[in-house]
Amino acid sequence: MNPFPLVLSSPSGTGKSTIARALLSAREDLGYSVSATTRPARPGEKAGEDYHFLTPAEFEWRVAAGEFVEWTEYSGARYGTLKSEIDRILGSGRNPVLDVEIEGARAMRRLYPEAVLVFVVPPSAQELLQRLGGPRGTRGASLVARMRRAVEELNEATRYDYVVVNVDRMDAVAAVSAILDAERRRPRRNPALEPDLAELGREIRALAERLAQGVEA
Repeated sequence: MNPFPLVLSSPSGTGKSTIARALLSAREDLGYSVSATTRPARPGEKAGEDYHFLTPAEFEWRVAAGEFVEWTEYSGARYGTLKSEIDRILGSGRNPVLDVEIEGARAMRRLYPEAVLVFVVPPSAQELLQRLGGPRGTRGASLVARMRRAVEELNEATRYDYVVVNVDRMDAVAAVSAILDAERRRPRRNPALEPDLAELGREIRALAERLAQGVEA
């Protein structure tokens, strides 16, 4: 089976990162793509496991060299997905899992046409508000901006291969897992399928001929 990247996107607070972590814990056919960042490592974080920690100059050099699939800037630091990470996981026969913004998903589609894009949506506006902490939560200062951004992101949802409504985390994880299983069975992802089917056809034809000879005798 030819492995393929799984790309998850969603409005902030909808749960794409939680779904990605649950899938990685439950399935051995998936691999975690370690992102690169220019922010300093936090206590307990390990280079190469949590992030690839790069200096701003090195990050800029790698961007110029075309080594990133996608990258963005957040709170004064840069974050990005290295092509080498995706290719490393694909080379191991596993499916890379990424949770990225819409722009990152577009870049993945361009560079990895076989990628499967899944958009995760909240069940309602009120539920999204609660998951963002509500008007008095820690995200209160940016709440309106996040909600407006969610509207823009939802306009892109139908461009994805699948849309999953995250009513319950376990159900959403099961839905994405089912998508993975179905995609793995597509003929184009299984080069050995055509010769296997041809061999099966030859066996059936031979058996049919023997049966025909027996009936005629």
